[in-house]
Amino acid sequence: MPANHDLPTKLCASCGRRFAWRKKWERDWDAVRYCSNACKARGINREDAALEAAILQLLSDRKPGTSICPSEAARAIGPEDETEAAWRERMEPARRAARRLANAGRVIITQKGKAVDPSEARGPIRIALR
Repeated sequence: MPANHDLPTKLCASCGRRFAWRKKWERDWDAVRYCSNACKARGINREDAALEAAILQLLSDRKPGTSICPSEAARAIGPEDETEAAWRERMEPARRAARRLANAGRVIITQKGKAVDPSEARGPIRIALR
């Protein structure tokens, strides 16, 4: 059996994180798109598409070289009088949208001003145009 770092990897179509080959996927690895049953059930819905569009719009409205926080996209797709709890529920979907855009080469995800691997980023992130 190969070492863990030698296993083939893919990017999850839903959360944008990198995941490695598993024995249970041996027969249909080419068809596997999601890292877990939760991501498979979640998929990509209208809210996810709206968050991706909001991220790109917010970035295009800014000066080149500037970045946004995922919370700005989470707030942008909700009503203006929305409560903090409501937009906070969209924070993880906004981070997932940012990871998908980063994997597609449209944006970069940074922490403390340095580009990071979207699959490895933990804690506060910023999003900038590539």
